[in-house]
Amino acid sequence: MPSDAVVHIIDDDAGARDALAFLLDCSDIPTRTYESARQFLDAVPGMEQGCIITDVRMPEMTGLELVERLKSAAITTPVIMITGHADVPMAIQAMHAGVTDFIEKPFSDEAILGAVRSALARQQDRDELQVERDAIRERLATLSGREGEVMEGLVDGKANKVIAYDLSISARTVEVYRANVMTKMQARTLSELVRMVMIARLA
Repeated sequence: MPSDAVVHIIDDDAGARDALAFLLDCSDIPTRTYESARQFLDAVPGMEQGCIITDVRMPEMTGLELVERLKSAAITTPVIMITGHADVPMAIQAMHAGVTDFIEKPFSDEAILGAVRSALARQQDRDELQVERDAIRERLATLSGREGEVMEGLVDGKANKVIAYDLSISARTVEVYRANVMTKMQARTLSELVRMVMIARLA
């Protein structure tokens, strides 16, 4: 778990909120608590390490409405939704909205701890992927226009001769550009280059 990961607990029920915070704190998982979705949004305006636990039914803004708000702001912090009024349509709606987990009350300590640890692990994986994506995009930015065109041909699986024909240059020139692309992208193999380009194209 990242050292700065925090679990944000949002519930208008003070007793439930504090009990959940106590459970996680005892498991060495840092928490912050909020009595409403609006209080959370005011306190945490952007992306943070960690995850969110929110109740579904709350005044002013429901848990589902909060998830939609986060989604529209491109905030991808994992969300665990808890409720005492679960039904299948609500669970489906929550999952479509991007909720990581949907847990019905009453839940066991093991269930919520397992969901939190899983969400934090996924968050860390996403953060690591973002770092890799940024590094790859920086390398892509160093390619010249022609190098970029040759790379696109390589990624499409085209042979050097085909790329040469498409770009109206010699096959030998394609080989030179290809070598430049592999060096600048720090790719040892063509399959590694393809993987890099796929990662860079992820939203």
